[in-house]
Amino acid sequence: MAGWLRPLAGTLFLLEVAAAVSFLHHRYEEMVRALFRVQSECPYVTRIYSIGRSVEGRHLYVLEFSDYPGIHEPLEPEFKYVGNMHGNEVLGRELLLQLSEFLCEEYRRGSERVTRLLHDTRIHIMPSMNPDGYEVAANQGPDGIGYLTGRNNANGVDLNRNFPDLNTFMYYSGEISGPNHHIPLPDNWKSQVEPETLAVIQWIGSYNFVLSANLHGGAVVANYPYDKSQDQRFRSHRRTANTPTPDDKLFQKLAKTYSYAHGWMHRGWNCGDYFVDGITNGASWYSLSKGMQDFNYLYTNCFEITLELSCNKFPPKEDLERQWMANREALVAFIEEIHQGIKGMVTDENNNGIAGAVISVQGISHDVTSGEMGDYFRLLLPGTYTITASAEGYQPQTVTATVGPAAPSLVHFQLKQDVVKKAPERKASGTRTNNKTLQKKVVPRAVRRGTQR
Repeated sequence: MAGWLRPLAGTLFLLEVAAAVSFLHHRYEEMVRALFRVQSECPYVTRIYSIGRSVEGRHLYVLEFSDYPGIHEPLEPEFKYVGNMHGNEVLGRELLLQLSEFLCEEYRRGSERVTRLLHDTRIHIMPSMNPDGYEVAANQGPDGIGYLTGRNNANGVDLNRNFPDLNTFMYYSGEISGPNHHIPLPDNWKSQVEPETLAVIQWIGSYNFVLSANLHGGAVVANYPYDKSQDQRFRSHRRTANTPTPDDKLFQKLAKTYSYAHGWMHRGWNCGDYFVDGITNGASWYSLSKGMQDFNYLYTNCFEITLELSCNKFPPKEDLERQWMANREALVAFIEEIHQGIKGMVTDENNNGIAGAVISVQGISHDVTSGEMGDYFRLLLPGTYTITASAEGYQPQTVTATVGPAAPSLVHFQLKQDVVKKAPERKASGTRTNNKTLQKKVVPRAVRRGTQR
């Protein structure tokens, strides 16, 4: 094709894709129909499942994309998007429906990029974590005067202030370098959370998620952990105090990936706020307790950021196409960020996978663990690292590995049984696998009511 024709062909292609998508607000029944329509159009690479029900009994549906739906393939990482946690912040819900249809259409068209993404990643998309709140907000509509109407669930609870407070356990553990990974939940945690929160906690405990984003509205910025300030016990919640995780540089890189792929987030000035590069540490913006973002990092292997995507929490339908075009590339590029760092298998001397093995990186005081099949994933920036794998009943093994800027480096561990302490007997796994999968593998900002994550 002549060089001057390529830009025109690209523009026509984008217009054709945009025309195939209906840009409107989806009520619950319409959202469900949209999800099942995508599943029927791409039945071999999608699966729909529910993680539970809301207070009013609505399903919390997830649409999965994978070349083997319903199966965890060794060395294939798990990714998730969660939208509409606040019922009145609706853009994320619509963007995830658009993304679902886009991935299906692109796969059917034979897009090399999307095909590779679906073959190498297991993607889980939850358009609405708070369907009850959405219905309240939708009854008001975009022009309603109740700015916070529908934000909470049907019990009047803010779901992003409803997760167990693991930050406090970490901050009060005696040292700032206290435990900050796989912190156990309090005994009575189930009685303190809402049905939607309970469903999400059980969900993220059932899948070995590696990377995630939570979509909100009311500002335009990519927000990364920690959300809760370690100084909150001394400060008002409206004071700011930068509170980085041990993976702060990595989180900044993840946030910038979305910000710079977005139409205008990276410019910084949005909604009356200014954020350098369009990103912010959550606690540096304002301190937030019991949020989902920090909970993911402190309780699981998952690295999650919060994406604030629009000044208007409930934008008019006429603005949805513009917002989709601004976010489309960013949504795909962020998923691709899961393929960096190191990954591998942790096995015993008989090549049986070891679940729950601890992967430690020297100089970064945050560990991850291997999944049920013995595979692990550790997001890292390019560099050379000293990595140790350890498990109860086995001798630890330490290796040095170099991480490049592209695909993750494969680093496998084979642990020898500890002669002093016998390893527990291992049961045979019933999980389905196949040979293919083993081979691929600066301006102060006041907190305004419109920018509450």
